[in-house]
Formats: sequence, structure tokens, C-alpha cells
Amino acid sequence: MALVVLAVAAGLTTTAHHVDHGLRPESAAEANLVAEVCGRLGAEFVAHRVALDDGPNLEARARAARFAVLPAGVLTGHTADDQAETVLLNLMRGAGVDGLAGMRRSPRKPLLSIRRAETHELCRLCGIAVAVDQSNRDPRFRRNRVRHELIPLLDDIAQRDVSALLAREADLIADDEQFLDSLSAALDVHDARALAGAPLALARRAVRRWLSDPYPPDSATVERVLEVARGLHPSCDIGRGRRVIRSRQRLELR
Repeated sequence: MALVVLAVAAGLTTTAHHVDHGLRPESAAEANLVAEVCGRLGAEFVAHRVALDDGPNLEARARAARFAVLPAGVLTGHTADDQAETVLLNLMRGAGVDGLAGMRRSPRKPLLSIRRAETHELCRLCGIAVAVDQSNRDPRFRRNRVRHELIPLLDDIAQRDVSALLAREADLIADDEQFLDSLSAALDVHDARALAGAPLALARRAVRRWLSDPYPPDSATVERVLEVARGLHPSCDIGRGRRVIRSRQRLELR
């Protein structure tokens, strides 16, 4: 809602998209709420409905179904608080530096510097009613536990606003990431000798970029490929029926 308000205030031609995943009976009424606000603000409104069953991996499946019906380049309302949660979630699943950089800043995430409380305050000042998605309090979902349990505990221990610190750290790490990516892009990942002799941080990045399909390989897979580049093994399995093979000092994916 805050994103719609700010987009209209910025003079943009604005279309708000509401996706009903069919998981909550109140979702249809929420679509009406968004449509009414768009009518007041002079924004266009489009409603989508997707068929989704409850069950394992629900958040990821809902995200995929949502973006499948949304137009390319859609803007999202992720805030600095969402960024902090993402950094902690990535840390808990053992992500590397890429994961600690969180969501990258881009025109598609214009609210990434704004706090969640500020979006609520903006809507309040504009007299806009907002819907409360009760699934955002469901402890089945790890992000909800991070939001409602872990971050308040960290704030209490640190006696500081930890979300602001995490969001700032993500920005700093993202800058370093961009620099290291530019250096690793100059590496010929097929040249076994060059890859084996490169700084380890750059070699790992080059391999991750090469094998991302669409997600990057895990660290164990990257290390196996580097061992092939160093001549320790003639080839290695990287999953999904694929192998990296060294032949005449060249690495090939088969």
C-alpha cells in the first residue's frame, strides 16, 4: 500500500497487482481493499488468482506462483526489516558472502532503505486502511520466527536496533561482492591452470557463476570442481547427471 502511495506521489503511471493464492478466505476482501485505494489514488488495479495447496515449502512455491503471473520488472515493497530477516535466514542456512549481502538494491526494490514501521505510518497519515495477513505470524514459517522471536531477542541482547545494523552491513558486503565479481569475471573458468592458480575467492566465484542453473552450486560442489582444475581428479560429479571433466588443461561440462 505504501509503495502505491509513493509511486503515485512520484508522478509514475502506477498499476497495483494483487495476487490471491487461494490459501486464506479473507484474501478476496483484501483485493477489494486494494482496488478501493487504487481508485482513490488514480492508480490502475489488476487482480490475479493462482491455485496453490498448503504443504511443504509453501513460501517458496507461493513466491514462484506469484511471480509467474506478475509482469516483468514489477516493483516490490521489501523494506530494511525484510532485508535484515533475509540476512539472518541466509546466515542460518550456511550461505556464503553472497547470502550475507541479502537482497541487492535496484529500482525494483525502491523501499529497501525504509523501515516497515514507516510504511505503516505513511498509510496511517494518508488515511489508508491496511490488511493484516495472519499467515505472517504463523510459526511454521522460519521467517516469521526470525521476525517475531529472533530479532527482538537480538535487540534485547545488543541493546540496539539490530535490523538497522544488518541492513547496513548487507549494503557494505554487497559493494565488496560487486568488486569481487568484476575481478572473477576476467577468469577463464575453462582454463584449468588459470583457475587453479587464481586467488581462491575469485576461483570459487568463477565456478559458482559458471554452474549456476539457475541457482549456484553448493560449496562442496565448487570445491570438487577446483580439485579437478588442480589435477587431483580427472572429473567430478556435480549433480543432475552432469560432470565437469578436465582434458588437455581445459574444463568441460558434460
